[in-house]
Amino acid sequence: MRDRVEAAIAQRLGRLPARVQRKLSRQPPIVIDGQRLEPDVQLMLALRPLLGEPSWDEHLTPEKGRRLTREEAATAAGPRKVPVAAVEDLTVAGLPARRYTSAEPGEKATLLYLHGGGFVVGDLDTHDAPCRVLCRHAGVDVLSVEYRKAPEHPFPAYVDDARRAYEWAAERHARLAVGGDSAGGNLAATLAIEYDPELALLIYPVVDATQERESRRLFSKGFFLTDELMQWYTGHFMPEGSDPTDPLRSPILSPRLSDHAPALVITAGFDPLRDEGEAYAEALKAAGVPVLAHRFRGLFHGFINSIGASPSSRAALIETAGMTRVLLRAR
Repeated sequence: MRDRVEAAIAQRLGRLPARVQRKLSRQPPIVIDGQRLEPDVQLMLALRPLLGEPSWDEHLTPEKGRRLTREEAATAAGPRKVPVAAVEDLTVAGLPARRYTSAEPGEKATLLYLHGGGFVVGDLDTHDAPCRVLCRHAGVDVLSVEYRKAPEHPFPAYVDDARRAYEWAAERHARLAVGGDSAGGNLAATLAIEYDPELALLIYPVVDATQERESRRLFSKGFFLTDELMQWYTGHFMPEGSDPTDPLRSPILSPRLSDHAPALVITAGFDPLRDEGEAYAEALKAAGVPVLAHRFRGLFHGFINSIGASPSSRAALIETAGMTRVLLRAR
C-alpha cells in the first residue's frame, strides 16, 4: 500500500511544470560538463534523502540491499503498468524468467533481457516496467531472465547463467536480440561477442573494470549511482584477487570485439559510467561493428527504472525502444 501511495505521489510531482519542479528542489538548474539535468530528475533526486536514503556501506547486507532496491523500483516505476498483450512467468534453463508478448502483428524478434543491479541486486520485478515499455514500443517479445547474483554465487556464475539463457532462447526463437542495463549490459555485451544475436541493446553498460574515467569523478555523488554504491557492489562481486582485465569483467578488452553483434549503446549525461559506455561504442566502431550510440544528456544512471516518477526518463526509454525497433527492422 505504501509503495503505491509513494508511486502515485512521485508520478504527480513528475508532471509538474519545470519551473515548479526546480523551485521545489530548492536548487538552481544543475549544469555539469555542458549538460543541464532535467528538472523532473533534479526534483526526484532532491527528494531521495527525505525518503530515508540508505548508507551503502559494509554494514548493509546484500539481502537488505535487494529489498531496498525492490522498494525504490516500485516507487519509481509508478502505480500503473504499461499494457502488453500477455505476461507469463516461466523457467528458462532452470532460472526464473518472465515473457512479455507484444501485440505487434507479424514476425517479431525476441529480446533476451538481463537486468542491472551491480551483479548483486535486481530481479524480474525491479525491471518489470522497462521490459513492458520495450515490449510495447519496440514491437518485440521480451524474455527477462533473473540470473544468480554475488556474493552468494561468485563470478562467473551470472555469466554462465546468461549463456544458458541465451542457448535456451536460441533453440526456440528464430530471431533473437540481447539487451541489458548496467551489469546486465555487461552480460549482454559478452553474449553479443560469443554468440550471434541480431542486435545488442546496451543501456549504460558496465564494460571496463580497469580504469575510472572522467565521468566517474564528475558524477561520484548526488546522481543515484554514487561512488559509495559502486564500491558496495564491487566489494561483493569483485573481491580482492579478482582480475579486472578478464574480458568477461571488461568486455572492452576482449580480443574478439570484431565478432560483436551490431549494437545500440545508450548512455546518460549524468552517469558515472557514461564515459566507459561511450568508449565501448568507439571501440566497437574501430573493430568494424555497426554501432548506433546515443546519449540522453539530461538523464542519470537508472533512468529506465524511473518512468513513473520522471516523464523525461519515460520519454527516453520510449525513444530507445523506437531506435531498437528501427534497427531490428533493418536486419
